[in-house]
This record gives sequence, C-alpha cells and structure tokens, in this order.
Amino acid sequence: MNTLIYLDYAATTPMSEKAIEAFIHTSRNYYQNTESLHDGGLYAKELLEHARTALAKLMEKDPNGIFFTGGGSDGNFLAITSLAFGTKQKGKHIITSNVEHPSVDYALHFLEQQGFVVTRIPVDSSGTINIAHLKENIRPDTILATIQHVNSETGIKQDLKAISAFLKKKEILFHSDCVQSFLKVDDFKLIDLDSFTVSAHKIHGPKGTGAVYISPSIHLSPLLKGVTHERGFRPGTVDLPSIVSFATAAEEYVNKQSSHYAQVQGMRKLFLSLILKNEEIIFEGSPDSSPYILPFRVRGMEGQIIMQELSRRKIAVSTGSACKNGLQSPSKTLLALGRTESEAHGLVRVSLSHLTTSSEIHTICNVLKDITDQFITVREVAFK
Repeated sequence: MNTLIYLDYAATTPMSEKAIEAFIHTSRNYYQNTESLHDGGLYAKELLEHARTALAKLMEKDPNGIFFTGGGSDGNFLAITSLAFGTKQKGKHIITSNVEHPSVDYALHFLEQQGFVVTRIPVDSSGTINIAHLKENIRPDTILATIQHVNSETGIKQDLKAISAFLKKKEILFHSDCVQSFLKVDDFKLIDLDSFTVSAHKIHGPKGTGAVYISPSIHLSPLLKGVTHERGFRPGTVDLPSIVSFATAAEEYVNKQSSHYAQVQGMRKLFLSLILKNEEIIFEGSPDSSPYILPFRVRGMEGQIIMQELSRRKIAVSTGSACKNGLQSPSKTLLALGRTESEAHGLVRVSLSHLTTSSEIHTICNVLKDITDQFITVREVAFK
C-alpha cells in the first residue's frame, strides 16, 4: 500500500483542476491591486465584483452582503465581533452552544473581555440544542446567537430552521459557522440566517480564503476602523487569485452537489456496514448527521494511537481533537455528549468526499479490524 489513502477531507480538500487553473490565470493576468485607480486595478476590481456576484448567486443572497475573508476562522471572528459591536446599544448578551469551533469560542472570549455576557447552552445526549432550553436562556438584552450548523468533530447537525424561526420572532440576530455544511447539505439555502461563514478549502478551493455573508440591512461595527478593503470589513490587500479560484470551485461544486452527496452517502453506508460488525468500534455520529464526517472510537484505545497506526499504513484520518503545547486534548464535543475524558480521548474522525472510493473504505475497515484484533490479543495477554 504505497499510495496514500486520504480520508481527512473535513480538515482540508485538494484543489480541483478548474480552481487551480482559475488561480493561475488570475495570478498571471489580474495581479493588480483591486484598490488601484489605474486601468489594471479597475479590471482587477471588476473581476473581484464578478466573483462576489457569482458566489452570491449560488447562495441566493445579495452580493452586497458578501465579504471575502482569510478563511473560516477569520470569518467567524470578524462576523461575530462586527455584529456584537454593531448592536451593543440594544444589549450585550450573546447565546451560543458548548460545542462550537475554537474560532467561535475565541471570538466570544474576546467579547467577554469587552463586557459582553455569553451564555453557552449545552447540547443534549443526541448532540443537538433543545429549543425549549434555548428559549429559557433568552433575556431582554439578548442581541445575538451564534450556533454552528455541522459539528466538525462528529458531523451532528443543528436544526437551524427551527432556531432561526424562534430568533426572528424575538428580533435576535443569528450567525452560524457553516464551514462544514456549505454546499454539503440539501437545505442550506432554505435556512434564514442573518450571517454565516464559509471556507474555500472545504469545497476544493484554495486555503486562506473564505467568505462571510451578513444581511445588508444589519448595522455593523468592525473592530478595526478606517479599513479600505472589503468596504471596511477586513484590512489587507485582497487576494484576488484565491477569491476567483474560490468562486470557481463553488460554482463547480454546486453543479455537482447532488451527485457528490449521493456518492458520499453511499460510502458512509458502506463504512458503517463494515465497521459496525466490529464490536470493539463505537460510532459516535447519528442517523441525521452529515455523511461527510464519520466519528468513531475503539473501546479502550486512544484516538491518537489509532490515527498513528492508520498513518503507518498510509491512511490519513484525524483524531478530531486539538493539540495544544504538545498536549493531546480530549474531544470537546464528546465531553459535551456525556462521554468520559478517557472516551473523549478516543475519538477518531474519518471524513469523506466525492473522491472517496469503495476500495478505500474496504481498506480502512480491514486495517481497523487488524488494529482492534491486535489490541484485543495484547489485552488478553496482559490480563492472564
């Protein structure tokens, strides 16, 4: 097995050929600064706005609400802080869940230092937010809720439609981290969000590029004042080649979204049919979770060890947990689901794309069986 089997698409995806071609073409022919007033700059600006309009069209949103960012984490921070500061005259209370992406946590910790109050609603045993619990935590000074769509560790989806319907009645702004759901769920366009964040490299576009949508009707107050790029939303010269590449990847992806989804669903079904035969493996997703993300753990085994064993056999997966200062952290999401710290350390995340083949699924499942068989043998010898 000399060729790498890549099953870590939730971390990042390879750029499509069309996205690469768009990047190269733009780099060669439209390298000028989009804010320059000479003809080259004006042509570059025109291309930038064309990319913005193209992305807005497939989102079915107003182009004036699209802001290009440096990716999902950058977008989450910019959107959440801009919404909070822009609405603080109405109150300083923000609602979120206890399973958000670290970039959302970082933005909210920053706002707490600025005097905002954050309520973190725990998910239930299924990994979702109970609407009744959400309603109980609304206050007269609640101005914003930020709740992810698809969890990056488990693939569990929140019912954003129901949450949005309630928040609209209360006139509370609603932002969502949609990095793992953009173009990967059927109902994305049907969800009424005031703001959401997406990222290019999750849909076979370039890294370091993403976008935020914020309804043009909402008053924003970006953290940095006097910024000239992206209508004052974000500082720094616009990376036009990456943005055009992003729009190209998104257009390509949306045209094949149904077939991609069907392919991934088939691979998920195959994976589950094989691993669930193994009594040592516990699947940590749900029937309604995203088919692109397959979380599991092996009884009594560290996720890091399983990942290393798979890597040794040229299979790339993720543990789904953060590594800080050399210390392996347990999965925050599994802890929120009520797993013990030891169990949360065991999380392994397999993530798929339309490029995943049945041969790759069979291979990883066979390797997992070998790993668990060896572990069982060692365990039995140790306890004799």
